[in-house]
Amino acid sequence: MSLKEILQSLVEKSVPILLNDSEKDWEAGELLSKLSERTLKTQAHLQHGLYIAEINEGGYLGRVMFKVKPKA
Repeated sequence: MSLKEILQSLVEKSVPILLNDSEKDWEAGELLSKLSERTLKTQAHLQHGLYIAEINEGGYLGRVMFKVKPKA
């Protein structure tokens, strides 16, 4: 699944979370409009309640792209 598909799913389901990139908290819809197409095409995995991590070429989880935070 691509990062774009994950973010679109979060927006469609109105999931009440923020995504933190270690600098700022983002809403999923904001990221869809701010990130480059190249970044949005990154294969990724959502671990509900914890993080979104990229999937590397070997099919393994790579770096954590965003930490999941509940909306206050």
